Amino acid sequence: MMTTKQSIDLAAIDQRLNRFSKIVNSKQPLRPVKKGESIRTGVDLGTSSIVLTVLDHDNQMLYGTFEYADAVRDGVVVNYLDSVKILTRLKQRAEHVLGVNLTTACGAIPPGTGKGSAKVVANVIESAEMACRNVVDEPTAAATFLNLKTGTVVDIGGGTTGISVFNRGKLTQVVDEPTGGYHMTLVIGGNYGIESSAAEALKRDASREAEIFPLIRPVVEKMATIVKNTVGADIKQPVIVVGGAVNFADFVPTFSDVLGVPVYKPTFPQYITPLGIAMDDHD
Repeated sequence: MMTTKQSIDLAAIDQRLNRFSKIVNSKQPLRPVKKGESIRTGVDLGTSSIVLTVLDHDNQMLYGTFEYADAVRDGVVVNYLDSVKILTRLKQRAEHVLGVNLTTACGAIPPGTGKGSAKVVANVIESAEMACRNVVDEPTAAATFLNLKTGTVVDIGGGTTGISVFNRGKLTQVVDEPTGGYHMTLVIGGNYGIESSAAEALKRDASREAEIFPLIRPVVEKMATIVKNTVGADIKQPVIVVGGAVNFADFVPTFSDVLGVPVYKPTFPQYITPLGIAMDDHD
């Protein structure tokens, strides 16, 4: 168990994330959905992928699926039609294996991107024939899944770094800065002289991590510097990093060195925000 100013059972969180990863990989639901059962759906329109998650009424994980996509840039939907097509496919896939219709969902946006971005996300969800109950900011969604009352969530998205600070259950600060996984991809592409799609694939290749990470280390250090300068010296702990762009062995040590405090990365951090989004899909 991780113990700081605010205790979080990181082992229990990792167990849930491991279980969810198995659900995603199996392409099958954890269990059948009962007739008339209330379910919750989350939609995460990310820069590199679109993720759909389904929970039961008690926030137990039922199903998850995703597709890689290039429809969002820096937290803003830049290809509306592709976003709707992909989300519709994910919805149909989920409905087929669950045996129920998904009628509602929640979405999310990077903090500070405005009502316009939230409206576009809601429109994408509704164009996929689900009523959009709410659009939350991504780091707050992550904190919901983590059950974090006091601490700092740093959500490294594809195009932005979102920072949410919580104190005794209250959100006290939320900031979004334009540096994320896409900027790592640009550095890799520039170094090897390859297009972004090839650079993105190279970034995801775990067997090349020792070669790739030294190239993107300055980007990670910049992300940590942004957090340090934004939050200040009295940073609320624990500091939890989430998002697919943090899946490097040296990410946390590098981030922690710059920040000057311990940093924690749950397993499968790319699923934390989508699961937290689904938890907000209720009356």
